[in-house]
Amino acid sequence: MGLTKSDLFSKEHVDLANMAKAISHPARIAILEYLIKKGECVCGDIVNELPLSQSTVSQHLKAMKNAGIIKNDIDGVYRCYCVNTQACHSLMSKIHHLFKNGSCC
Repeated sequence: MGLTKSDLFSKEHVDLANMAKAISHPARIAILEYLIKKGECVCGDIVNELPLSQSTVSQHLKAMKNAGIIKNDIDGVYRCYCVNTQACHSLMSKIHHLFKNGSCC
């Protein structure tokens, strides 16, 4: 298989871009806030809290899970979601590192 544009950048650049993309939607920020507040919950709890359909919430959860921002445990037929604290600390560290070395504003 051929190279993609992402292959031209470092793993650190690609990782940061993927994590940033995973939280780059207002609904995902709202979902993260809810998960932080509740600690853990199932998709239906989020659907009851936000003005989004179940399928939309599921798509957002999947994108954030694929990026490692959140994680889930399976409890019978339910998936219980929570914030991946280690990944979020890593994201904050990477963003801090990005801006600390330059003369931003």
